[in-house]
Amino acid sequence: MNELKTQLRIGNGYDMHRLVPDRDLIIGGVKLEHPSGLGLDGHSDADVLTHAMMDAMLGALSLGDIGKYFPPEDSKWEGADSLVLLEKVSELLREKGWKVMNIDSVVIAERPKLKPHIDLMRQKIAKSIGIDCNLVGIKATTNELLGPEGREEGISSHSVVLLERI
Repeated sequence: MNELKTQLRIGNGYDMHRLVPDRDLIIGGVKLEHPSGLGLDGHSDADVLTHAMMDAMLGALSLGDIGKYFPPEDSKWEGADSLVLLEKVSELLREKGWKVMNIDSVVIAERPKLKPHIDLMRQKIAKSIGIDCNLVGIKATTNELLGPEGREEGISSHSVVLLERI
């Protein structure tokens, strides 16, 4: 009996980083200004959106998470541009015989307002993944002043990806 090869895979990813002073606020590869001058804390640039996307992509193929490929203990990745890391994960998927069909994400943050920046985020992410911009969905929402996002202690993101065998 021939084994059927799966043609589609779905993955989901999540990331959250703490808001702190004296750090850049980068989401979706776009440098933003937080009204309180805060940025996201992390070993790389702490871009929660691209981190959630990478985890979704890796998870769809049961390849682990971004910590496996870009460990925080490795100084090589300190301050790394997450769009470059996203490009590396995209290359890994292609090497394994897969491509992104579409990716959809939501960022949860009280401030700053992300809507004016979403188109640029989509363009930057699409370029890093090597897909059309219309295959990248990004939404933004608040937490209505609830939880760590609502108290502006951090920003989080959820992503879902659909992969197709090449």
